[in-house]
Amino acid sequence: MGSWRRLISNPDHESLGSRLRDVMLRPMVVAETGPDARPAKVEPTTVEEIEASIARCDDKERLVGLLMAPLAAAIGLVVTGSLIANDPKARLANGAINVKHVNPTLYLELGGASFVLALAMLGFAWYRKRLYLGLAMALYGLSIFNLHFWGFGIPFLLVGAWYIVRAYRLTQKLKLAKAEAGDGPSTGRPRPGAPNKRYTPPTGR
Repeated sequence: MGSWRRLISNPDHESLGSRLRDVMLRPMVVAETGPDARPAKVEPTTVEEIEASIARCDDKERLVGLLMAPLAAAIGLVVTGSLIANDPKARLANGAINVKHVNPTLYLELGGASFVLALAMLGFAWYRKRLYLGLAMALYGLSIFNLHFWGFGIPFLLVGAWYIVRAYRLTQKLKLAKAEAGDGPSTGRPRPGAPNKRYTPPTGR
């Protein structure tokens, strides 16, 4: 609820577009004074912090998913209705079969699939599953893009890629943190305090 209040409230009279841009592109910085003061967001550095960040997405990522999931459902309905309304007739004026005609059932199935993906986005955002949210959003954007509604599909593709890239970077960061802590795979260098396996003791003569 705090994220929603920060997004809706407008103490500095900023536009809604500016506040949405701040939520999606810049980390949320909270004032350090006042009754609701909290420290600014700090990136995780230890193995435990990175693992916790991988397991659950932050408030900004969750808010973006909760905002875009109902938008995806609405776009799916609009796209399905548009495809059915503009579907050519089954037969031409001379009675021949129109090869451009598509069975409306197929469009309904596509609309149902898009609605299921929108529900998946909502569920993954609610439970803070970053990687699965990114995959669902990218699949939704790709399906809408392939229906030639590029203006609707590209934003979901970009946001889905943003989630996936963030998940990948956190995974790489975790590997580096484990390697530095001595819990990860060997990097070819001896750990602090461990004997060097390449060292050969001198033989007595």
